[in-house]
Amino acid sequence: MDMVVTGIWGVIFLIFIVKLFQSIRLVSTRTAHIVERLGRYRKTLEAGFHLLIPFVDKVTYLQDLREEAIDVPPQECFTSDEVKVTVDGVIYIQITDPIKASYGIVDYRDAAVQLAKTTTRSVIGTLPLDRTFEERDLISAKVVEVLDQAGDIWGIRVHRYEIKNITPPTTVRNAMEKQVTAERDRRAILASSEGERQSKINRSEGVKKEVINISEGEMQRRINEAEGHAEEILAIARATAESISKIASVTRDEGGTEALKLQMNERYVNTIRNLENARIILPANVLELKSWLDNLHLNEMMEDNQHSDPVEGPNT
Repeated sequence: MDMVVTGIWGVIFLIFIVKLFQSIRLVSTRTAHIVERLGRYRKTLEAGFHLLIPFVDKVTYLQDLREEAIDVPPQECFTSDEVKVTVDGVIYIQITDPIKASYGIVDYRDAAVQLAKTTTRSVIGTLPLDRTFEERDLISAKVVEVLDQAGDIWGIRVHRYEIKNITPPTTVRNAMEKQVTAERDRRAILASSEGERQSKINRSEGVKKEVINISEGEMQRRINEAEGHAEEILAIARATAESISKIASVTRDEGGTEALKLQMNERYVNTIRNLENARIILPANVLELKSWLDNLHLNEMMEDNQHSDPVEGPNT
């Protein structure tokens, strides 16, 4: 009998020791412990060392106050144009009130996921398929707004909701790929035609400038030739006038006319001497040869003076 009593007291002592150690609480940073006394909320233990009353106080909930990410599993949604898509995402939430998170709802994580799924379905149901890929921010903002309203009661705060994937059916995806390919081909053809048009414009502009340059060059060439020809005529005229003037001045000097005639006769004789198989025209009256030669020499002199330097007077 004593052995039984001793065993009972030993068990009681062991339980007391266990409860005593359980009453000692070391709470880490960003963690909250919810304490109940005799089944009723007593207090919230924050970071640090705490000592509870054994058999009276009990830690019923351990809440992590850090932000956590919760996956929203894929679900099927219907767009406004009756296309079924599969959507999944992730929620980033944080406990702001550990008391509400413990007593306000049974499982705030599951509640947030379910509310995000229902809200996502309702928002996608108002959008056509094409806009569901463009309005990710709209869907996320709507889910965050709804979760924030419920978060005040649940003691949580939803920082953001991100949609990971929006997957349409295979047939729709193939049709969309064909549409994208057709749009890409259309843009390629448009870009090619635009490039060809610009190329033709550039070539025509080049040909136009080339023709203008050639015509301007030809015009300038003709102007230069005309000016050169005019200068040549003026130079010949000035030289001829100067030659005639010098010949006239020579003939006025004493013996100038005889010297001039003698020089022209010598040139005429040398010219006849160098002729081979040539016809010589003489006047009908040989007695008039001297006057005929004088006139002929004078004409030749006038012609030579147009192409050569003036004849100087006789040497004295």
